[in-house]
Amino acid sequence: QVQLLESGGGLVQPGGSLRLSCVVSGSSFASYNMGWYRQAPGKERDFVAFITSNGGKNYADSVKGRFTISRDNAKNTVYLQMNSLKPEDTAVYFCNAGRIDAPEYRTYWGQGTQVTVSS
Repeated sequence: QVQLLESGGGLVQPGGSLRLSCVVSGSSFASYNMGWYRQAPGKERDFVAFITSNGGKNYADSVKGRFTISRDNAKNTVYLQMNSLKPEDTAVYFCNAGRIDAPEYRTYWGQGTQVTVSS
C-alpha cells in the first residue's frame, strides 16, 4: 500500500515563499515519477511540476522560474519550493506518485495541503 502525505502549506503574503513536502510510504520510492498538482476552488486540478525517477523535470508555464521540484530518495520525499508567490497560486496542492506496474501505469494521490497567498 502506497501512501502520500503532504505538508508545508499555509498562509503567505504575495512575494513570499513556501516549501511543500510529500513523504511516500512503502518501498521503491526511487522508482516512482513524482508530481505536484493544484486545484483552486471551482476549478479543475492542474499540473504544476513533475520529476521523473531519473531526475528529469517539467513545469507548468505559470510557475516556471518561480517553483522548483526536487526529490530526496533517501528520505522518500519530494519537495516543491515555491518562490515569488502570487494570489493566483492559491489552491490545494496535491502530490502524485506513478510508475509502470505492468501492464498498467499506476498512480497514487495524497490528501492535499492548502496554500493561500493573500495580504
